[in-house]
Amino acid sequence: MRSLLRSKIHLATVTEANVDYIGSITIDRDLIDAVGLWVGEKVLVVSATTGARLETYVIEGAPGSGAIEINGAAAHLINAGEKVIIMGFELTEKPVEPRVVLCDRENGIAQFLSEEQGQTV
Repeated sequence: MRSLLRSKIHLATVTEANVDYIGSITIDRDLIDAVGLWVGEKVLVVSATTGARLETYVIEGAPGSGAIEINGAAAHLINAGEKVIIMGFELTEKPVEPRVVLCDRENGIAQFLSEEQGQTV
């Protein structure tokens, strides 16, 4: 079995970082659906701003809200205003075509990308 990239939200802007919240990352429902993540799914979050990396799980944010909220202890590592990459993986024995979106300034979908080719779809 191999762990392969299945879902990626590229260069979203963190809208809130709340240390006092009980763990996780809140993601706008439209982004969750666009890349095929599940609520409760473990994700790798990487700050493109600082290089910080962490694992957490997905909480659903309101559709169209643009919410990308870092909650709990993770908010010590990634702050509001930082650019992040959020990735979900799949354990499989077969190749996976990842679903990738590039975010605009409001965390809407600017483009759907093909990860293998690095091009828009």
